[in-house]
Amino acid sequence: MLFGLSKVSRFRKYLLVLLLAGIVVAVSGCQTFSFYSQAVKGQYQLFAHQKPTSQLRADPHTPAELKSRLELVQELRAFAASHLSLPVDGHYLKYVDLGRPFVVWNIEAAQAYSLQPKSWWYPLVGSLEYRGYFSKEDAKKYAERLRKKGYDVYVGGVEAYSTLGWFKDPLLNTFIFNPDADLAETLFHELGHQRVFARGDMDFNEAFATTVGQEGARRWLRSKGDTNACAAYAAHLERTRQFVQLVMKTRERLAALYGDHRDEDGKIKASKESPALPPDELRRQKDQILADLKREYAEAKTGWGGDDEYDDWFTGPINNAQLNSVAAYFDLLPAFEHLLQINGGDLEKFYGAADLLAKLPKKERERQLRALGQSAVQQPELVRRQNNPP
Repeated sequence: MLFGLSKVSRFRKYLLVLLLAGIVVAVSGCQTFSFYSQAVKGQYQLFAHQKPTSQLRADPHTPAELKSRLELVQELRAFAASHLSLPVDGHYLKYVDLGRPFVVWNIEAAQAYSLQPKSWWYPLVGSLEYRGYFSKEDAKKYAERLRKKGYDVYVGGVEAYSTLGWFKDPLLNTFIFNPDADLAETLFHELGHQRVFARGDMDFNEAFATTVGQEGARRWLRSKGDTNACAAYAAHLERTRQFVQLVMKTRERLAALYGDHRDEDGKIKASKESPALPPDELRRQKDQILADLKREYAEAKTGWGGDDEYDDWFTGPINNAQLNSVAAYFDLLPAFEHLLQINGGDLEKFYGAADLLAKLPKKERERQLRALGQSAVQQPELVRRQNNPP
């Protein structure tokens, strides 16, 4: 059943499809007719099958677990508006069960002997370092085409994304049943994208939204007075920090092996010179560095009390593209955490400062963010104190 569409609104239905074509191009990137088709169909599925959460909460046939999650979302929306100054508007007032674990599958690619990511250019948002498919099979087919061209490729499932305010984003089965803190972080993260956005700068956008999501989840948990939940979430963030450190250290070792460098915009670029090592030795050293990462992760887990939340990430071979998928979210995170700290934890001031950065030329924005990140490294106790207040 297509909810909200009737004979009277048939024109709106087709107008919506045309609008979706433009918006999906902006959000996902579309360069072929087949990509247009799957993108429009996938996005339209979300809107055509969404149900108002108010109706679901009032319906006696709605499963109790879903009702409970919908009630929690209303609480989180109210908190986002009143305590985090996020543009809640009409977002997350409808729900869609897609019948699958992820809403889209993103493809990331990099050269076999460089961390320089492949990028795709999209209208409105500029270049992004991923390409999204609503079908896992379509994603796998495109990924295989890239592999045949010699790329390292990573296909990762995505539970949620933002349409950047073009539409009112719905709740999805792909994330609504996540643990409370994870659900809060997801909602605040996606709403954060609508507060500040830098065109064509994926690292900036994801690190900013990650900061908003994590800080928002911390504040929400503290507001509930649940010290156990706060401690559990802090422990989760510490495990994430250690995991990210391992990935970043591995990327540094590989970049040195490949001869990669950063350009004036701070982006990793492949060396224009031929590799100093023969192909077999280059492959051997790359494999050894990636094997070291797996060993170091196993060692880190010994202090986690058996927690295995990152085990799935280590399933199967690891490659350059997979390492980049982590860097996109966390490379600039220390800079944004420090930016929040030097603004006294005031979110409005933080958003204002981030928005000023977003408006700068990319080269200057990158320079200032790297300086902020370096300050965070030099003053780690200040950032840690902010992230884990008494």
